Amino acid sequence: MKSIQTLSNKKNRLYDDLAWTFPIITPLEHYIEETELFCNIIRKHAKIEIRTLLHVGCGGGHNDYVFKKHFQVTGLDRSQAILRIAKKLNPEVDYICKDMRSFHLNRTYDAIVAIDSIAYLNNIQDLIRMFSAVYRHLNIGGVFMFLMEDTRDTFIQNNTTTSTNKKGKIEITFIDNRFDPDPTDTSYESTFIYLVRQRGKLKIFTDRHRCGLFDKGVFTDLLKKIGFQVQLLTYKPPKSAVESSGLEGYQKYPMFVCVKP
Repeated sequence: MKSIQTLSNKKNRLYDDLAWTFPIITPLEHYIEETELFCNIIRKHAKIEIRTLLHVGCGGGHNDYVFKKHFQVTGLDRSQAILRIAKKLNPEVDYICKDMRSFHLNRTYDAIVAIDSIAYLNNIQDLIRMFSAVYRHLNIGGVFMFLMEDTRDTFIQNNTTTSTNKKGKIEITFIDNRFDPDPTDTSYESTFIYLVRQRGKLKIFTDRHRCGLFDKGVFTDLLKKIGFQVQLLTYKPPKSAVESSGLEGYQKYPMFVCVKP
């Protein structure tokens, strides 16, 4: 068997030339139960009826596949490649290519979610810009919700997780290694390795992501200063979501549920 190894210093390939792997390494069926829970949480905490929802950092649209059954959904992401994947799955959803840190749309929404995309903001200035943009686009009484898989107090140095999924004749083993080279700053490195097997041939791709690492209190303080009423919940994802990602060590996450008064 021949192996082809692609070593690259290029970052965020999952949202660029490796976007095609997204539906394989994160199967749609693993999102269904969890996203239904998100819908219930949004409705429970909102002070208004939720009809419209903006998904910031929507990725490949798997959450939107469920959101669209309950709300009128708009998805926002900076990657054209990943938005093509999302649009193919959800042709009725309005997808917009913009940066989550500086988006300006001509409308407001009853709910805004970021799920886990805020992990890509690795400095205070970007957090402020993003939270401020969300506040501007949220209706009074609406809900802003997001999760943080990694915070300063829960981060596991050099933690490595694996998952294997198959679609058609392609099988991908996905490896995620999280390492903090400098505990004094507000970021860590997430290195992805993709073992792609197709018809007896193996291709190996590498990918690097720089993510933010903050104390939970940093988020709460910033959100309150901007004007949100903040409730910090402990979220336990359903078994289907944990098993699919290989994140058995991450069975509880801080969930921020914020209302615009």
